[in-house]
Amino acid sequence: MTFTLPSELADRFVKSVAARHRSRYLAEAIAQKLEERDLRLVRACEVANRNLEVRTIEKEFDAIPDEIRDPWSGAKARRSVVGAPRPKSRVRN
Repeated sequence: MTFTLPSELADRFVKSVAARHRSRYLAEAIAQKLEERDLRLVRACEVANRNLEVRTIEKEFDAIPDEIRDPWSGAKARRSVVGAPRPKSRVRN
């Protein structure tokens, strides 16, 4: 994995964290940031779930069956809608 840091941040990082601890430091920082992000998402979902309008929309979606029927089985050709087929040979100018 390769990534680039802004030079000021990279300088601070190199000066502040010993070389042998840098990988662990970055791993912990990334894990913490991802955990914070997950918690914000959970809180946003909880707030949305308390909203009556959101719950009403969710119930409407829940009423839609999970299984989708194949819309093309047994469908008739619709030549009258699409028009007549093109001639087999086309003449170009």
